[in-house]
Amino acid sequence: MKVLEFRNLAREEGQIFYLRKYTCDAVMELPTSSLNAKINFSIETTPLGEKNIIIGFDEPLNYPVLPVKKALKDFILMQDKEGHLPC
Repeated sequence: MKVLEFRNLAREEGQIFYLRKYTCDAVMELPTSSLNAKINFSIETTPLGEKNIIIGFDEPLNYPVLPVKKALKDFILMQDKEGHLPC
């Protein structure tokens, strides 16, 4: 499984500086097909600099959720590290 890209990525405005919330359409490549899913996720930075990511799906998936969440978390951390997510 591989996450290809985020389309229509938008950040929700908030007053808490250590919590960032986003919505997007995730495009993923599965072993037998491709999957487009509307997701929302948040990145919370702890006082020690650790990043906690919470992912939610707008619609139920027709695929096991745990591998999808793992791939999405890895992709989100990479995008955040490279500076591709809106601040």
